[in-house]
Amino acid sequence: MAESYDDKEQSLFDAPPFAEQERMVEAVLFAATEPVSVAGLNARMPHGCNAKTALEMLVKRYEGRGVRVVRVGDGYAMRTAPDLGHLMQRETTEMRKLSRAAIETLAIIAYHQPTTRAEIEEIRGVSVSRGTIDQLLEMEWIRFGRRRMTPGRPVTYVVTPQFLDHFGLESARDLPGLRELRAAGLLDARPLPGLEGSSDGAEVENDAEQDDLFEDDA
Repeated sequence: MAESYDDKEQSLFDAPPFAEQERMVEAVLFAATEPVSVAGLNARMPHGCNAKTALEMLVKRYEGRGVRVVRVGDGYAMRTAPDLGHLMQRETTEMRKLSRAAIETLAIIAYHQPTTRAEIEEIRGVSVSRGTIDQLLEMEWIRFGRRRMTPGRPVTYVVTPQFLDHFGLESARDLPGLRELRAAGLLDARPLPGLEGSSDGAEVENDAEQDDLFEDDA
């Protein structure tokens, strides 16, 4: 029986074998400078490919390897295995500590998002300097969220995939608790506003006393 025109046309769009699709996903993630979503993978791959299945195969293949395929927000990326991070120490850039004002602002946004500037100021008890917000936006650790359906329609702030990626988090729900942060030496003994109760009469810091977002290490 002669092959129909429709059969010939369909054969032209046969998807590559899954082994080849897996190689395609691996190549894209390896070269990508930021996490790539499943939709983004499908858009780059030939007609008929199933990026989700190929990605699942790749994740399994990299289990236990020095490099892993991890989920970052809505995307996926290749990252060094956590237990081998010490090998990358010579490749890291010099870091400077965020000021307390910036840490408080970032923490409030991360744990209370989406949140407005007025809500941040209410939780902190002091005004938030424009420089603090601008610098966090420039670092791409926070971004503008949806406007609140309240008088004035104030803009809200949320953390970004870059923030999650920097701290190795899949989503904001994976943020550590205060005890974990202090155990890791990332917070001092003083409570952060809005995250746990502070004692009456506690010292309040003002952003005006910290004009720069960054403070050089001592």
